[in-house]
Amino acid sequence: MKKLIAIALVAFLGLSTAMAQQVDLRRKINVSGSAETEVTPDIIYIGISLKEYLTGKKKTEITVLEKQLYAAVQKAGISKENLTVSNLSSWNDATEKKKNPEFLASKQYRLKVSDLNKFNSILEAIDAKGIASTNIESYDYSKIESLKKDLKIKALLAAKEKAAYMVEALDGKLGNVIEIQDGGDNIIQPVYRNYMMKSAMAESADTAPEIDFKKIKLNFTVNAVFEIK
Repeated sequence: MKKLIAIALVAFLGLSTAMAQQVDLRRKINVSGSAETEVTPDIIYIGISLKEYLTGKKKTEITVLEKQLYAAVQKAGISKENLTVSNLSSWNDATEKKKNPEFLASKQYRLKVSDLNKFNSILEAIDAKGIASTNIESYDYSKIESLKKDLKIKALLAAKEKAAYMVEALDGKLGNVIEIQDGGDNIIQPVYRNYMMKSAMAESADTAPEIDFKKIKLNFTVNAVFEIK
């Protein structure tokens, strides 16, 4: 019995010693660093809605307006793959026309552009009365992944610099990094002014509407733990 107790005591002391050895007794400093920038979006997704209209008894068909749109896109040097139909329900217009000859069909499109000046020229090439509305759906930046990498490196270096001057202020010396934690992505999309060009208003419109265009803001934080020597 005494032998068993002795063995258990030795095992307990051995376990306690192992646990004590696992405790990190190093002096440490935990800091965070951040980096931010602003970029002008170079990819813009725009919604365009075309709708038939009447001039007296004469109807301007959606096919005419659609041809104008595709021709304007091609003339602007934009690939046809960048223009897609965004609302499949518009394909039901043919059925509605059979039921009601006075029905005015509409169709919605999504256009991807990198230059808003080209978009303005596209609008100017379409019959203004046939443009029901246009709106910016979303923005993007083509080099955003590369930019994320650069900013996170800058944030980490900022954390190291902060840790260094804080430790040196107390006559210490900064050691190696022990732990790094990514604080996550913080990408703020610009707040833009949706604009709309109604058919009734478009009769007097001579130029495409002006877009209030703003930048994408990116802010990244990195948390790091450094040893104090």
